[in-house]
Amino acid sequence: MTEPNHPIARQTAEREIVHRENKVPEPTVSFWAIKILATTVGETAADLLSSSLHLGTQLTSVVMAVVFLAVFVVQFRSRRYIPAVYWLTVVLISIVGTLITDNLTDGLGVPLIVSTVVFGVALIATFAVWYGFERTLSIHDIVTRRREAFYWLAVLFTFALGTAAGDLVAEQLNLGYLVSVGVFAGAIALVAVAHSVFRLGAIVAFWIAYVLTRPLGASLGDYLSQPTADGGLGLGTIVTSLIFLAAIVALVVSLTVTGRGRTPSVADPLDEDERVTA
Repeated sequence: MTEPNHPIARQTAEREIVHRENKVPEPTVSFWAIKILATTVGETAADLLSSSLHLGTQLTSVVMAVVFLAVFVVQFRSRRYIPAVYWLTVVLISIVGTLITDNLTDGLGVPLIVSTVVFGVALIATFAVWYGFERTLSIHDIVTRRREAFYWLAVLFTFALGTAAGDLVAEQLNLGYLVSVGVFAGAIALVAVAHSVFRLGAIVAFWIAYVLTRPLGASLGDYLSQPTADGGLGLGTIVTSLIFLAAIVALVVSLTVTGRGRTPSVADPLDEDERVTA
């Protein structure tokens, strides 16, 4: 048997440890700003493609799913956090998550209350399995492929859940677009207060806020894009999408140039599949 301090044993251990950067950025002000902007783009872009360009929900879903998968492969295979790739993935997954709910509601006639419950259960189940394997749900430790897979699955369900829950609230309470923006922004503010004052756990607070930013962004997108007769500002989906995309690009370029939002690299054992490919 080889002794632990034997040179061969030490070399083997060193080969199976790698210093890796967290694949998810720090949840700074820029993070939340881009997240809300991406969510708004997800709402308006889905409407633009399916309605304004007359592609229909199903064809739009297929096209966006293919584009998302192509970008997701690049994100998943990268060894570090790359702002442009990460946030493009977020924008695309927000569109896909929106379209999943739209297909269920408009195409299959699934009630919003059912979609909300199903996606809520799916998200909780994802967290349970994630924690069962990794013993953590922290976004500060997305340093292995398995953790990243769980992370993106959770993100997908947050967008689908946020879409269904947001539409359900708007439908049941008959809120206007601007009032809806205030309601969901207020809910996020309450989560922030619960975290800072009442010591709500950081992980729980993060994921609740992550879900709530979806209906907030959707309400903001609707308020800007919908006709004035319906309570919006009448900018249209094209103008709204371009404005928010420009804002996202500006913020992502800033993050890329300054390097803000990155987390320090960590020493972590390689996954079994990464031992083969690394």
